[in-house]
Amino acid sequence: MVNPHWMRSFLAVVETGGFTRAADRLGLTQAAVSQHLRHLEAEFGPLLIRHPRLIELTPAGQALREYGQEVEFAAKRLNSRLSDASHTSGELSLISPGSVGLALYPILLSLQSAHPGLVVRHRFAPDPEAREAVLSKQYELGLVTLKPEDARLSAHAFLQEPLELVVPAGEAVAGWADLERLGFIDHPDGQAMATRLLTRQLPGNPGIGHLPSRGFSNQIALILEPVSRGLGFTVIPRHARQAFARQDAIQVVELGEAVWDTLWLIHRAEWPLSARAAWAVQQIKERLG
Repeated sequence: MVNPHWMRSFLAVVETGGFTRAADRLGLTQAAVSQHLRHLEAEFGPLLIRHPRLIELTPAGQALREYGQEVEFAAKRLNSRLSDASHTSGELSLISPGSVGLALYPILLSLQSAHPGLVVRHRFAPDPEAREAVLSKQYELGLVTLKPEDARLSAHAFLQEPLELVVPAGEAVAGWADLERLGFIDHPDGQAMATRLLTRQLPGNPGIGHLPSRGFSNQIALILEPVSRGLGFTVIPRHARQAFARQDAIQVVELGEAVWDTLWLIHRAEWPLSARAAWAVQQIKERLG
């Protein structure tokens, strides 16, 4: 077994990119960190390639890093399982799209308020980042808009989220010409969402790319701000629209058949959810209706 003190120094050097920063993080001297690395390299061969502003891992170094991360994760899993006797205490980690996250986060905080032993860790992220975070064991739970094909992930349909065409309050919108007049407020998923919705509701339209652009925001909570000021329209999920504070300044227009996105709950397939996570998922489902 690798000496745990040496391993902590090695991982700190890799994560911080330098011996001085690693020593500061660990509360050690730089000489002690260097000595730990020398012990490891005496046992496993060269682990690092040192450049003036960069530290690069050798193949042996990469293998040792992966081993160290697995050991750290095993320790966290052990602590999690030992604390699972009470499903209302310990860390609850979830990564989700911003839209549903606006609805989820207040629910998570209400659970923590009711059960002070809980520690909530939540992050907004697009699908690729959420998948990678669950795969790399940074988060136990994730929500994604597309069902992953990776066999390492277990995916279950969690809820359906309708897309909504949102325009300034008082605007009369009956067709494509009105959307051209208003112009489009874009966001990171805006064109894809608008295409899915408008293809269904206004078949035969020339495409979202033909609409004049009136703005862009990558902050889910701010996308509707320009819409509320009469600067254009957008297409967003319902949860994001419901979280907007000034509902009187916007309105939802239905031009045809509804379009729903399925959100998938993902976790690592190799082990079941912790009792804490399973309990939280049930609480969230009940509160979201």
